[in-house]
Amino acid sequence: MTALRAHLLTAPLESLMAEARAVRDARGPARLTYSRKVFIPLTQLCRDVCHYCTFAKAPRGLAAAYMSPDEVLGVARAGAAAGCKEALFTLGDKPELRYAAARKALDALGFATTVDYLDHVAGRVMAETGLIPHINAGVLTGEDYARLRRVSGSMGLMLESAAERLGQRGGPHFGSPDKAPAVRLASMAAAGVAQVPFTSGLLIGIGETRAERLDALVALNDLHRAHGHLQEVIVQNFRAKPGTRMAAAPEPSEEELLWTLAAARLVLDPAVSLQAPPNLNPGRTAALIAAGLDDWGGISPVTIDHVNPEAPWPQVAALAAECAAANLPLVERLTAYPAYVQDAGRWLDPAVAKAVRKLADSEGLARDCDWSPGVEGPAPGSPSDPLGLASAPSAPSGSPSPVGTGEEQRPGSSPACGGGGPRSGGGRAGGALDRIVSRATAGRTLSEAEVVALFQTRGAHAEAVVAAADDLRRSVSGDAATYVINRNINYTNICTYSCAFCAFSKTSAKGGHRDRPYDLPLAEIAERVNEAWAKGATEVCLQGGIHPRYTGETYLAILKAVKQAQPGMHVHAFSPLEVSQGASTLGVPVADYLRRLKDEGLGSLPGTAAEILDDEVRALICPDKLSHDGWLEVVAAAHGVGLRTTATIMFGHLERPEHWARHLLDIRALQLDTGGFTEFVPLPFVHMLSPVYVRGQARRGPTWRESVLMHAVARLALHGAIGSIQASWVKLGLDGAAACLAAGANDLGGVLMNESISRAAGAAHGQETTVADLAAAAAAAGRTLRRRTTLYGEPAPTAAADLVAAE
Repeated sequence: MTALRAHLLTAPLESLMAEARAVRDARGPARLTYSRKVFIPLTQLCRDVCHYCTFAKAPRGLAAAYMSPDEVLGVARAGAAAGCKEALFTLGDKPELRYAAARKALDALGFATTVDYLDHVAGRVMAETGLIPHINAGVLTGEDYARLRRVSGSMGLMLESAAERLGQRGGPHFGSPDKAPAVRLASMAAAGVAQVPFTSGLLIGIGETRAERLDALVALNDLHRAHGHLQEVIVQNFRAKPGTRMAAAPEPSEEELLWTLAAARLVLDPAVSLQAPPNLNPGRTAALIAAGLDDWGGISPVTIDHVNPEAPWPQVAALAAECAAANLPLVERLTAYPAYVQDAGRWLDPAVAKAVRKLADSEGLARDCDWSPGVEGPAPGSPSDPLGLASAPSAPSGSPSPVGTGEEQRPGSSPACGGGGPRSGGGRAGGALDRIVSRATAGRTLSEAEVVALFQTRGAHAEAVVAAADDLRRSVSGDAATYVINRNINYTNICTYSCAFCAFSKTSAKGGHRDRPYDLPLAEIAERVNEAWAKGATEVCLQGGIHPRYTGETYLAILKAVKQAQPGMHVHAFSPLEVSQGASTLGVPVADYLRRLKDEGLGSLPGTAAEILDDEVRALICPDKLSHDGWLEVVAAAHGVGLRTTATIMFGHLERPEHWARHLLDIRALQLDTGGFTEFVPLPFVHMLSPVYVRGQARRGPTWRESVLMHAVARLALHGAIGSIQASWVKLGLDGAAACLAAGANDLGGVLMNESISRAAGAAHGQETTVADLAAAAAAAGRTLRRRTTLYGEPAPTAAADLVAAE
């Protein structure tokens, strides 16, 4: 540290800023973050008397000592309606130790201490509005942190300075016992022991030296090394405020601010985010970014900054444009940073973790909008704007924003979908991203890190990925969107397996919501096949639960029933799990059993039960299902006996982008070996009635950006191996599938007739669609609709199929 200190104190500012940028840029994906919040000043009474502060007031200066529960909830509800996800509770430090008015007010509210009351209202905010509290309540004890951890996603305490002398007579902290550095550092250490995601920071320009700022940064970094809980450090520049003892004190220069930011980035662990308040630094956005900053803190569309009421929040759209100019998309985060969200078992109380997962995406950042797979209503994107980035909110004419807020919009409106803020930059990528896309379009196998990088793109970078995928689709598949006339027959919903995501299975332990347990007799299956043939279907897709009475002979009998009913019907049936189970019950090798199935008329297999091909995830969502290797082995065996299969991924629950990357690369590797996959089908997780979501262990399915990018990245990562990417209208809706036709997809699947698995999970989209509906979706994307067979051949003309296609 001695050498680094000397370097920081002597090197030119431009050099330090360049070093800081390099550290920032090496941390991860290219982005800058902010939190959409409401500011709740629970009490402005404080026992401390900081000489620069206008937030703290005496009782005579306040209408009430504390905000009432109704006032708190009113602010929180307004924030929720405006798309906020954080409720920032900021309050004075232990006012009841100084003011009788505070003690009297607490007594009237029914609480003994400020922390007791804070615990109560923060819990109500989270339970009644869904906002996640971030608590700045001054110096707290370990017991306080343990209590408040149950009702918050993160907490904070500014160190401000490590210089003890600032608390001496004449200093800005004289008369403020809670501002003693040792006291504050001890409190922060207690937060680390309590495993609280934590915010701290420096207040610069209050009389400290550069060397003392380095002392403070080193102290904060030591805390993080000991406990790992410091998620962000704020570098806040002092602002002289009228009516304070420091009203005439000089404010720190821009050079001092930039030097401190750069020094902080170089001293702190790279995992710790670095923030500066944008409302205190208008006109300095580009300079702050150049100094290594990666976060802008909270910005509110509803409330002012009560600590700095003279400084209005920046407009989010304007800030996003400035970030885009630096080729760094602006992305919304939650009050707990991604690493803490993704390790919620350690860092968040179970009830808080459940609430956070409802708001989080696959990276632990904020969801880009309210959309989830299977929900009613229009998709956020369209063929002309697949990611939905053009839907940024704007102020209605004659409706100015509330004073000091960071958004011009009516309460209840939401930020643009797609992630990365409003569209800016027209799909501009960057050198590393361009290289990845070039390798993919050349048919090269990407690395896991490269595929993850594609999934993590936001804003203009994501648009560039989508555009590249659409160009590649056009060159590989042309401008036709294909489909098959088929019928789904789910012959039983009784299953002995305990997949955590499944709402289709109706065993007694799972208690289904939409359907009763059933097991179709062979005659009923045959009748449904005849109905499908009469309607022009060329394929029946048969799958079901793993019924305790089913054996390998059961599946053979089902095939016989189908083929006896309609010898010309293509049978697309039995997941790899069903094949494995059937072979096991007969005591024969999987390959031998597959040959028997083929001999009885099996034409191809659906590549379902893949879920996520990563055993870390499978242990959580389907522990008794086929392993990662087991699934690949069954599919490889099918390819080996001449049976083609599809490949699927079920995404948006517990997994992360690295799991998606491994899945795609495993599919690609097998395809390069066997050539047996006909198509890749992304299946977004439908959460509503899924047991794992109801228990609070899963997200609300993938976000819209993630859903679109799954199709786009699959097109790129599988290029040269699999040529067809399907968009599931059942999960996405027809308009959502149309949007994905402009993001790398070329196929719309089938009309399905009686699809029931997604409906059982809560999906609102219909059980079947028409060819006319599929044609309209294709036309919306500027594509023609073309019928295909299951194996992507030209279907033989039949009167029934021609009639259906003409409808």
